[in-house]
Amino acid sequence: MAKSEYSAQDIQVLEGLEPVRKRPGMYIGSTGSVGLHHLIKEIADNSIDEAIAGHATEVVVTLLDDGGVKVVDDGRGIPVDKHAKTGLSTLETVLTVLHAGGKFGGGGYKVSSGLHGVGSSVVNALSTKLIAEVVKGGELYRIEFEKGVATSALQKVGKTDRPTGTSITFYPDPTIFKETVDFDFDWVVDYLRHQAYLTKGIKTTVIDDKSKKRCGFYFEGGIQSYVRHLNLGKDTVGDKVFYVEKLMNDVMVEVSLQYNDTYNEVVKAFANNVFNPDGGTHLVGFKTAMTRVINDYGRKNGIIKEKEENLSGEDTREGLTAVILVKIPDPQFEGQTKNKLGNTEVRGYVDKVVTEHLSYFFEENPTIAKAVVNKAIIAARARKAARAARDNIIRKGALDGASLPGKLADCATKDRTQAELYIVEGNSAGGSAKEGRNSQFQAILPLRGKVLNVERARLDKMLANQEILNLIKAMGVGIAEQFNIEGLRYERIIIMTDADVDGSHIRTLLMTLFFRHMYPVIEAGHLYAAQPPLFSISYGKKKEYAYTDEERDQIIDRLIEERRAKGTKIDPSDDRIKQAGVTLQRYKGLGEMNAEQLWETTMDPENRVLVQVKVEDAEKADAIFNKLMGTEVELRKNFIQTNAKFVKELDI
Repeated sequence: MAKSEYSAQDIQVLEGLEPVRKRPGMYIGSTGSVGLHHLIKEIADNSIDEAIAGHATEVVVTLLDDGGVKVVDDGRGIPVDKHAKTGLSTLETVLTVLHAGGKFGGGGYKVSSGLHGVGSSVVNALSTKLIAEVVKGGELYRIEFEKGVATSALQKVGKTDRPTGTSITFYPDPTIFKETVDFDFDWVVDYLRHQAYLTKGIKTTVIDDKSKKRCGFYFEGGIQSYVRHLNLGKDTVGDKVFYVEKLMNDVMVEVSLQYNDTYNEVVKAFANNVFNPDGGTHLVGFKTAMTRVINDYGRKNGIIKEKEENLSGEDTREGLTAVILVKIPDPQFEGQTKNKLGNTEVRGYVDKVVTEHLSYFFEENPTIAKAVVNKAIIAARARKAARAARDNIIRKGALDGASLPGKLADCATKDRTQAELYIVEGNSAGGSAKEGRNSQFQAILPLRGKVLNVERARLDKMLANQEILNLIKAMGVGIAEQFNIEGLRYERIIIMTDADVDGSHIRTLLMTLFFRHMYPVIEAGHLYAAQPPLFSISYGKKKEYAYTDEERDQIIDRLIEERRAKGTKIDPSDDRIKQAGVTLQRYKGLGEMNAEQLWETTMDPENRVLVQVKVEDAEKADAIFNKLMGTEVELRKNFIQTNAKFVKELDI
């Protein structure tokens, strides 16, 4: 094989914004829906930074009816004078030069969510058209771009009533965003709601020109309002929400918290309005302070007895809802995604602020303080009971992966990436599934009745439930602090329940279990819901299956047309079933299908329909599980009344 030449002409030099268009994923993560919406965030974050700096009071995002997005703020306006280094106007510089911005210590922003100065220029590069308008001293300036290249020089358009502000209008390039260029109104609503929570006193608004929908947010309480929102529908420990805001050596520390009667911990950490899902030094400082303050108060007031051991951090945070927000001049994040804050000094600042002010809060609100300590003591006892139950179960081999549950019909393959586990409702369907499956790679675990609602149960109660034990054991991942995703024995965990009300309830109970106690299984994309057919449509010796009402109607319409094409006389007075010449069966349960039908419709990889369970918004998911599975009956009643109109068929 002849060697090819490798010379200077093979080295490609990308100038200006060319690298962004060449490798967009490096700058916005993906070119799918997530990356598309990231464009809005990049522009709107600049407006939010103006608000954080105290120079803007309002941000408006408009989804235009021609597919564009317009972001307007009443901040100082991007400078329009000539930039000394580029020779261009500063406005054109920030929109065409990577790493050009006011966030590198030049005095533009003391605190900002942006780090790299690439946001505006990246959006410009990935848009077929971008229009920037700036108001300075009542004068309106305008410049336009196509795919990151200016199509006109900066022009002074004329006078305006607005004293200052910036407006950016952009149109995402469909050759880059091939999946979709349609923006999701609800996504923008959630984003702007959160920004309003995190920047108290700012008004955020989203407008959809097509649907004429409009939504605005203003929270005087900031993250206090956020905590109240997160606790909506839960019984809280007292009515007061703890809040502190204090400046520590140029770092602003803001913390708000309130306890509720659930067993779940919801603690959200932010740095410069950027959510840090993996926490960081601010979260570590917060947790340390919480554990210390609660133990100190408990001992000082005789609630924790002298001979009793200290409460653990896990105990003190059961039922806690908290938001931590730090604003830092020079944030150091671990990784490009800003998942984790790394500034070491922040740990001590947050620890000191929370220790001092939460201690004051407890002294001033002894009823709340005693309830919090007592809740933590009960959590500690439950944790010890759960540990004892787990140790006992382990001694008996009930969680030993080598001793799989008797009900499990395991698969033959030892290759985990090929294996899948069907969690099947009822022994009858379980029997058909075992008979109809491909035993090489499909395992079947039938469940008896409805599993425990873990939204209302601690771990000790869960471990006393045989059906949950069987599932934990079959999956091989363990539970609680012993949970380990590496032990998962199957690539796909598939929930297969009847297409009726009871089946939906069982599926929801199982999803609650996974969401609350095995979240990494969902996060890694291993959890699925099988979609058994709703109808079988028989004609002659043939049979087709429909998984939705729409699919049923399409099949029947097609068969009617086929009969017409053959010259078959069709009586228009007949209903559509007779016109199609078919027998229609509505399945109420998996048990109505024999093994062959179950394989053909629901288990055969060539034909089956699987829905992957994803959590795009953990906050929303938490609220939904609390609403559907929690203790508040009124919430469920309202949910049912609101959504009843969408139910087409109800099995009673």
